[in-house]
Amino acid sequence: MATLRDIIRNKPWMGWILFCATVIVVFLLGLLGSSIVERKSEALMVYTPQVEHGQYEPRNEVWGENFPRQYQTYMKTKEGSFKSRYNGNEMIDMLEVDPRLVVLWAGYGFAKDYNQGRGHAYAVEDLRNTLRTGAPVDGAKSPMPNTCWSCKSPDVPRLMDEVGIAEFYNGSWETKGHEVVNSIGCGDCHDAETMNLKITRPVLTEAFKRMGKDINDASHQEMRSLVCAQCHVEYYFNKKRVGAEGVPYLTLPWDKGMTVEDMEEYYDEIEFKDWTHAVSKAPMLKAQHPGYEVYMTGIHASRGVSCADCHMPYMSEGGQKFTDHHVQSPLNNVANSCQVCHREETEQLLKDVYTSQDRIIENRDKLEELIVRAHVEAKFAWDLGATEEQMSEILMDIRHAQWRWDYAAASHGGSFHSPVETGRVISTGITVAQEGRLKLARLFADLGHNEEIPYPDISTKAKAHEFIGLPVEKMRADKKEFTEKVVPEWLKKAAERESTYTTKTIN
Repeated sequence: MATLRDIIRNKPWMGWILFCATVIVVFLLGLLGSSIVERKSEALMVYTPQVEHGQYEPRNEVWGENFPRQYQTYMKTKEGSFKSRYNGNEMIDMLEVDPRLVVLWAGYGFAKDYNQGRGHAYAVEDLRNTLRTGAPVDGAKSPMPNTCWSCKSPDVPRLMDEVGIAEFYNGSWETKGHEVVNSIGCGDCHDAETMNLKITRPVLTEAFKRMGKDINDASHQEMRSLVCAQCHVEYYFNKKRVGAEGVPYLTLPWDKGMTVEDMEEYYDEIEFKDWTHAVSKAPMLKAQHPGYEVYMTGIHASRGVSCADCHMPYMSEGGQKFTDHHVQSPLNNVANSCQVCHREETEQLLKDVYTSQDRIIENRDKLEELIVRAHVEAKFAWDLGATEEQMSEILMDIRHAQWRWDYAAASHGGSFHSPVETGRVISTGITVAQEGRLKLARLFADLGHNEEIPYPDISTKAKAHEFIGLPVEKMRADKKEFTEKVVPEWLKKAAERESTYTTKTIN
């Protein structure tokens, strides 16, 4: 067999080919090695801390010095240009869009003001501006407790550490306005030393414990949903908690389970109500935002997909892979969220989502109409002289029907996260609402009334507010005085306090 030397001696051009090929391979290997070294250097520079700060540092910009990419994407939660078929990231006056909501929540804060939430960066600002928190000026108190700050800021775990959990919840909302100034951010979900995901709200840990579970056993993938579940859940203010009697202690109603029926049974058993309806006098429940509970019944949860996989997908920049902290609708980021798993074109994916939403919302709107009529008809029955005994079952039907409507409406994406369960909940709500209205019809006959029940004109938000007797214009004027007079003082006090915080630059 001829040797390589013999081949090259007989065919010199083969030697040149081998020489050139060797040069090319060496060159490519050199490029690869250089790229690896460069990427490792970038990784070292990106994740080398620039400052040291405390475990309860609430200022997102301080964390951002160590994690600039994450912070820069977080700041995009200030954007307000995206709009999907039903929602988006811009502020929408939902009472203007659907005035029937005013009647559904008559006697409760949401009848005053209900705007679609903006990005996390606006959490504190929007809570200050809503009419629901009142206008506590010159010693006046807010109608809401400090508990309402719980999900709005990394100042919350700082305060809980300083004063205690129950003491944080205690008192009216305005008393901690100068303390809670930094919007939802880094310290809400991360450990300052390890950057591991961390549960900072005791309400979730306490709920797991009552269910016989240890939240510390959760996997990293589960934590990528549980840090969201600290806030995106159904909750209530428990004033009967042992050791904190009278304090509106934040509590999750999961002791019997996390379905709409489980939580309803829990509330009924303890005879809890969020408020008494101003029109029907029904003992009402207000679903807050049971996003996690609904998500857990859907296909994505069963496949192990976390909240962050879709709402905070991974992205790459400069050779770095990191989590996009622009928390937003996946519909504004289909390529990095949906299409990581789904191979359909963007147009088809959007069509599938909107079709699901259209079908769910069609029935949800029907349920909403039935409940509004039930409230009006119940008031008419009271006016005719109905007794509490005659109205008892009817009012519970109204309570249970609206609880189901609100559970579906307030779950933030429920018609996509779990369309089958959401559709089921709405259908049972329609059944309950109609059963209540049938009982009302029989009661009207017993009371000698066999004519059509007069229905008010609530075609606009203003007309709906007039129907329930809410002086919204005065509330707006009072709120304007509050934001101009009180909020600047809060911010001044906060700046003075934060000027004493210490950070250490790392050389």
